[in-house]
Amino acid sequence: MRKLKKTAVLKQTLLAALTAAITLHCAYAAEEAPPPPRNEDGRVLISWAPGETKGIWVMDYRTGIPTFNVDDIKFRPWAKGLFDARQTHDLEPHARCKASGAIRQLLTPYGVEILEIEPLKRVFIFDIGGPHTYREIFMDGRSHPIDFEPTNYGHSIGWWQGDTLVIDSVGYNTDFWFERMGLPHTENVHIVEYYTRESKNRMSYRFVMTDPDVYEAPVEGNVKLNFREGEELFEFMCQQSNYAPELMVNQDVQAIGRSSPIIP
Repeated sequence: MRKLKKTAVLKQTLLAALTAAITLHCAYAAEEAPPPPRNEDGRVLISWAPGETKGIWVMDYRTGIPTFNVDDIKFRPWAKGLFDARQTHDLEPHARCKASGAIRQLLTPYGVEILEIEPLKRVFIFDIGGPHTYREIFMDGRSHPIDFEPTNYGHSIGWWQGDTLVIDSVGYNTDFWFERMGLPHTENVHIVEYYTRESKNRMSYRFVMTDPDVYEAPVEGNVKLNFREGEELFEFMCQQSNYAPELMVNQDVQAIGRSSPIIP
């Protein structure tokens, strides 16, 4: 009986210690995660608040690039063959100074600057690496145009769902990869992105890609973004006439392997 009492007391002590540890951890996490900035109407700001120090959003590489399970993707046969071929080299257009829309913008070691201009009803996402260009998202309630010329950045419209910025995009050409692994797409691709600013320094990102010519079901993925306060856009020279072709192709103009462990 005495041994049972000791066991019960020990369990209670351990439970109390565990509860205290969890409480302290939650309190510490709360201190380390200040809330996101909001405007006068209480809506979350995707960029920085007026008067605050500007910053950039950089992907958290610990969460994947981006996180999705290739085995779950329902490729059509031709698309699977193209995807597999792209795994053998680093001949990605973005790394050769070509603009890349949607998901690929976020997957650089330099990050992006997101700027919301309320009077214009626009959100701009500025690349820092690669071609160093920008993407424009219309926030004025318009629809996609019926007839347009496909581009690398497509046509994007956005709206807020609570603390989540939703961006709906169509009108892409096929001159780029949507992400670093090389998921194929056609001009019929449709991308919906979800930016949820969880705290001042943390944002979750999720995308849903639909392209019936390429996939039998939508493809989804997600990443985490960290806010680097005080950093901003810097000059970046992308060498379109790359001076190291021997790292990419051989004398027969065939891909010879991966040219870099980190692509901008």
